[in-house]
Amino acid sequence: MADDGSKQDATWPVPKFYFSVQLGSQDNTVSFQEVSGISMEMDTEEITEGGNNSFKHRIPTSVKHSNLILKRGMVPNNSELAVWCMDALSGNLTNQIEPKTIIVSLLNENGLPVMVWKFVNAWPVKWAVADLNSMNNEMLIESLEFAYGYFEVAGV
Repeated sequence: MADDGSKQDATWPVPKFYFSVQLGSQDNTVSFQEVSGISMEMDTEEITEGGNNSFKHRIPTSVKHSNLILKRGMVPNNSELAVWCMDALSGNLTNQIEPKTIIVSLLNENGLPVMVWKFVNAWPVKWAVADLNSMNNEMLIESLEFAYGYFEVAGV
């Protein structure tokens, strides 16, 4: 197919280093170095059958999602993302937490989405700054952790 940016066969496996993160609207892209926690797991329950001790039945119960963790270099605290996180985390639950949608897009070499994860009803649950150490010449990293209702996956 032509290399005109239209949907085409991607080279698989796709590299994982080129991605974008959007908070809410499409015009609010935020830069991060690392995204982790994109996972879901089916919980199970074991049931012992009476009179048969050689095995247990395992049945599915519910789906459990990991928290979404975003890491980046420390940025000024006046960004929309920083204000949203600080309002939610320092409000002592006196303020209503406003859930947002976080969209993580894996991009191809042309900057077009190959895979998109949409985290619905996300809200901040943790903010952390890496340890300060005068013996290391490293960039200061902040981590933002989000709980969410569910996520959707879309191949583009």
